[in-house]
Amino acid sequence: MHRFTKIVATLGPASSDLATLTRLVEAGVDVVRLNFSHGKADDHRARVENLHAACAKVGRTVGIMADLQGPKIRVGKFAGSKVLLKGGQPFIFDIECQLGDHERVGLDYPELVNDVEPGAVLLLDDGRIVMDVKAVTDTQIHCVVRHGGELSNNKGINRQGGGLSAPALTPKDMEDIKIAASLNVDYVAVSFPKSGADMKQARDLLRAAGSSALLIAKIERVEAIPALEEILEASDGAMVARGDLAVEVGDAAVPAMQKRIIRVSREMNKLVITATQMMESMISSPVPTRAEVSDVANAVLDGTDAVMLSAETASGQYPVETVEAMGRICVEAEKSAEVKLDQEFLQRVFTRIDQSIAMAALFSAFHLKVKAIATLTQSGSTSLWMSRLNSGVPIYALTPEVRTRYKLSMYRGVTPLMIKLDPDADRDRMLIDAEAELLRSGAVKVGDLIVLSFGEPIGVPGGTNTLKIVKVGEYRQLSTVI
Repeated sequence: MHRFTKIVATLGPASSDLATLTRLVEAGVDVVRLNFSHGKADDHRARVENLHAACAKVGRTVGIMADLQGPKIRVGKFAGSKVLLKGGQPFIFDIECQLGDHERVGLDYPELVNDVEPGAVLLLDDGRIVMDVKAVTDTQIHCVVRHGGELSNNKGINRQGGGLSAPALTPKDMEDIKIAASLNVDYVAVSFPKSGADMKQARDLLRAAGSSALLIAKIERVEAIPALEEILEASDGAMVARGDLAVEVGDAAVPAMQKRIIRVSREMNKLVITATQMMESMISSPVPTRAEVSDVANAVLDGTDAVMLSAETASGQYPVETVEAMGRICVEAEKSAEVKLDQEFLQRVFTRIDQSIAMAALFSAFHLKVKAIATLTQSGSTSLWMSRLNSGVPIYALTPEVRTRYKLSMYRGVTPLMIKLDPDADRDRMLIDAEAELLRSGAVKVGDLIVLSFGEPIGVPGGTNTLKIVKVGEYRQLSTVI
């Protein structure tokens, strides 16, 4: 059965060789994530080369997303690599400390002394360790451990409630943007943005590096929540980065925020990815927990474009099985999704001809119960608009642009296909060629009713202005222009 929701899989030691990547592509991965928090440029380059080989072997389109590390605030190193902290004991973060012990440790972010005050709460190692700030000097933060545990080298620190002043783009990120551009990635995910200005800076750097990749804003700071619309306006999509977000706002607040981020993203015609611990138990288990199944299914029912795997595929024991399991969950959830297309139309205002054509295609496809929607597109915009509403009908984006083909790999319900568009060819020849490609790919069969959208004159980006309803194989006999 056709799966609408896309799967993003993080590459790592468990999934970077050609054989495993080939199996992942066969299992249904739509986009791979290169985590720039780990590895060097050559590591990422080798993974991209293996991915291209795997895609060529399997015959599928798989996009690539570079995920920038961002200002991950971490403790320094310990003399014994880790310490055991107990509740009630004092502990010091000392920016001048070289090697820590059970009393103190250094920081890789010295500015933390300016971002906290007595009464602040610090959360370490994704909230597993909690400390109350008692006093702050120019070089030290004196705390008392509230909830203890094992603290090891380079674990992350968050301030409960947000308020850290670290910029979204570090010098490392700026260099990594150049590397991402050289790898021809399709998406770049920006960590910890607080405003639309952060995303604009990333876009300017990306374009200066010669890349047209789409920008994904990772929503993981408290400050990003009230600025969500502003951040999305400056982005091409959002990621619900539930790990750091939960540490800052509290885990109980995340589900409602997730639903809001998905809803607002779709309303603003932006992509949205749901991420973090979706199938966490499958790092070491061949089957997911029932809670994980429900988690993935709920994200699908809320309308997320993609669900993302992190350690499950990067370092887990069952990367291929995890993708297969996630795919089954998505398909089952989509079967039960209620289609309320007419109601959703009432809440939308269309001001552009090409957007109106996209909406008319959805309306016609839904009510005529057609087999597929096919859109001939240069930029992918028409496909994006179509994918924002759930018609229950697969969308096939036929494009002559290689970069557009790969960018479309994240859009919910959209399958990208390549086609040659000759501006000098007549319209009928173009539509016959489009129909032939749909048949060749197995998307439709002779006799199926389909909706086609395209632009005239042919080959002009942003010019979608025509809608046709045709029966496959009978193009010349049955075609109605709307």
